[in-house]
Amino acid sequence: MAFRIYTKTGDAGKTSLIGGTKVFKSDLRIECYGTVDELNSYIGLVNDQIEDDISHKQLSEIQDRLFTIGSSLACDPEKEPLMKIPDLHEGDITLLEKEMDRMDEMLPAMKSFILPGGHITVSSLHIARCVCRRAERHCVLLQQHDQFVDPLVIKYLNRLSDYLFVLSRYVAQLLHAPEIPWQPRISK
Repeated sequence: MAFRIYTKTGDAGKTSLIGGTKVFKSDLRIECYGTVDELNSYIGLVNDQIEDDISHKQLSEIQDRLFTIGSSLACDPEKEPLMKIPDLHEGDITLLEKEMDRMDEMLPAMKSFILPGGHITVSSLHIARCVCRRAERHCVLLQQHDQFVDPLVIKYLNRLSDYLFVLSRYVAQLLHAPEIPWQPRISK
């Protein structure tokens, strides 16, 4: 018999965490990993648009790490130590930092804030960056509500949003797309 995607078990507004604990679909933990899933989808969209091999490979790696983060967030923290859940490593964060440094060496100095735009891929990267920041905020909120979140998850999401910003500038340069400086209106 084929596996069916629908189970009907969530029809009453509840879902199960990894480990079997039932929670409402409005639970903050669900919001956290749902936002990480949304971020992963945007990363996939961007990765489909990027032709730079190094960036393409890095984004594929990031998607894998986001599944790791999602599984960590989807797990009942009390049952997680008994399960084999993929985990993040400090090296995952270091890799993002090294990639930012590599790209930054090829970019002109920023002299103002930059508005999203100039090319669909650049704009898509900015959307991914914003979703990443939202995922980070949700994880911090979960932590503030005394629920466990691996500190590396928050650190990774923080660094990933920085990476996505630098990547947006790098991709703009590769595509010969203009960076749009913000020129604040100042009333006299």
